[in-house]
Amino acid sequence: MDTENSAAAATPQPAPSGPKRILFVEDDDALAGVYLVRLQAEGFDVKRVANGEEALAAAVSYTPDLVLLDVMMPKVSGFDVLDILRNTPETANLKVIMLTALSQESDRKRAEALGVDDYLVKSQVVITDVIDHIKRHLGIQ
Repeated sequence: MDTENSAAAATPQPAPSGPKRILFVEDDDALAGVYLVRLQAEGFDVKRVANGEEALAAAVSYTPDLVLLDVMMPKVSGFDVLDILRNTPETANLKVIMLTALSQESDRKRAEALGVDDYLVKSQVVITDVIDHIKRHLGIQ
C-alpha cells in the first residue's frame, strides 16, 4: 500500500467558492425535508445525512462550512460526533450548531464543554431563527 497516495486521498479538498455548504445531520425525515427546502431556498448547498456515522464521513468528504447537528440519533450521538469533529485536525474548526430536542441545562453545558458554536432547542426556535443563527456564524448577515 502506498501511504503517500492514501494520505493524499484522505486529505479534504477546500470547499469551492460559491454557496455556503451546510451538512445537516437529522434522523427525522419530515423535519429534515422542511429544513432542506428552506435552507436551499436561502441559497445554501445542503447535504443531509441521517446518523452520526454518516455525519463523520461527510464532514471530511463534503467539506461543509457549517454542521447543523441533531443530538439524539442512531449509531453515533450528536455529542460524540461533536467530540470527534473537535478532535480531528481536518474538522476541528468547523462551525457546529446543535439543533436538538434536549432542553436541559446539563445537555447545553455538555455541548459547550465539547466546543459547540451554538445550541438551539427545537421547541424554542422556529426555522427563521435557525437560519439567522446559521447566517451569523457564517458571517453572511
